[in-house]
Amino acid sequence: MTKVSISTKEKLKKVSTATVATCLFKKGLKNQFIQSVKPLKSGRPTMVGEAYTLRYIPAREDLNPISVFRDPKHLQRVAVEECPEGAVLVIDSRQNGRAASAGSILVTRLMVRGAAGIVTDGGFRDSAEIAALNFSSYHNRPTAPTNLTLHQAIAINDPIGCGDVAVFPGDIILGDDDGVMVIPAHLADEVADECIDMTLYEEFVMEKVEGGTPIIGLYPMVSEEAKALFQQWKEGKV
Repeated sequence: MTKVSISTKEKLKKVSTATVATCLFKKGLKNQFIQSVKPLKSGRPTMVGEAYTLRYIPAREDLNPISVFRDPKHLQRVAVEECPEGAVLVIDSRQNGRAASAGSILVTRLMVRGAAGIVTDGGFRDSAEIAALNFSSYHNRPTAPTNLTLHQAIAINDPIGCGDVAVFPGDIILGDDDGVMVIPAHLADEVADECIDMTLYEEFVMEKVEGGTPIIGLYPMVSEEAKALFQQWKEGKV
C-alpha cells in the first residue's frame, strides 16, 4: 500500500473537503466526493489516512449463514486485524444502508490498533456506541442489528466503489464534517501543497469580506490590488 509522508498528512489535516474538491476539480477529477455518507459525530479533527479496502457482494444464503462469523478467516475480521496503523478502512457495501458493515466491537478494535478511521456506504450497528468513541467513523445510516447477512465479504485491499467513487488501496481518504474525499495517492503531495495555499487565500478573503470588502475582483482574485494585498498579508503570516 502506498504511504504518504507525515508532512503531507499534516498539511491535509489543515484543509477541508471543499477545498480538496476544488483542487481536484481543477485537475479534471470531478467525482471524488463519496456520496451519501456522513460522520457519526461532527466536530472531530479532520481524518486523513491511506485507504485499506473491504468489498462486499450481495449475500447468497447457502454461503452466508450466521455461522460464517465463526471462521477465523472471515474477511471482515481479517480486514479489521490487518488494516495498517494510520490507514482508513473503506468498505464497499453497495450503497445499501440496510446492510451492517460493522458494529461497535470491530470499530473499537480498529481504533485500538491505531487506524485513522472507517468509512462505509452501508450502515453500522451500534451507531450510538460508535459515535461515542474517539474515532472518525462515516456511514450511510444506522442499520438494524439483524442485518448482518444481507451481504458477504469477498475481497480485501482490492479497488472498490464506495458511494459512487472509485477507491484504490493507498488512495488518501480525507474526512471532515461535510463528508469524505478520495485523493489519488500519486497526487497527494501536490494536492496538499496547493490546498494549503488555497486555504490561506480563503482565510484572507473571509477576513476582507467580514471587514466589508466587496467580492468583485477579490473572489476570484483577478484584481492586481487584491493580489498585492494578499501577498503582503501572507508575508505577515510568516
